[in-house]
Amino acid sequence: MNFAQYIDHTLLKPQATVDDITRLCREAAEHNFAAVCVNLGYVDLAAHLLLGTGVKVATVIGFPLGATLSTVKAFEAREAIIRKADELDMVMNIGAAKSGCWEAVTDEIRQIVTVADGKLVKVIIETALLSDAEKRRACQAVIEGGAHFVKTSTGFGPGGATVADIQLLSETVQGAVGVKASGGIRSKADAESMIAAGATRIGTSAGVEIVRMLT
Repeated sequence: MNFAQYIDHTLLKPQATVDDITRLCREAAEHNFAAVCVNLGYVDLAAHLLLGTGVKVATVIGFPLGATLSTVKAFEAREAIIRKADELDMVMNIGAAKSGCWEAVTDEIRQIVTVADGKLVKVIIETALLSDAEKRRACQAVIEGGAHFVKTSTGFGPGGATVADIQLLSETVQGAVGVKASGGIRSKADAESMIAAGATRIGTSAGVEIVRMLT
């Protein structure tokens, strides 16, 4: 198994510097990770540094709360595509989901998918804030909205990925979309357990350490 191709090498800390992002991209290219995931302000730089490497550039939309206007998320998505992002990790409107306004949740996902114009869209549902029933319903919204992945966590919420949640999401989507485990994955054992539970992508800031543990 090629663990490196599961990993989105991630740096979303607000204090991340140009040097930090440069190092992130160098590491991603060296280890042939699936993607880097950076804040929108660094997409131009990451796209430049990774040109020709095969490593994708992902960025976050509506991050980390998901509570901004759909029009703002759509604007961010457009800017991301203009700046050569390959993948968009959008935060679901969690408040709308908790309110049972699933049509609004689905419509917003569909808007971002439309703006993405064929680029990969992952939807962060922040599993630690949802009941199991809401997690299942969120998966339905992700599928109906035309997105490509359901993702567990921002890393800024009250909890990260768990094996139980990955199993639940995987069983719910039945292969219709990918499942990205993100939040708190810092070791080989963490990564292996998430993949065994059904994760098809791993978001982590510890990608280099994980790959080194496997060699």
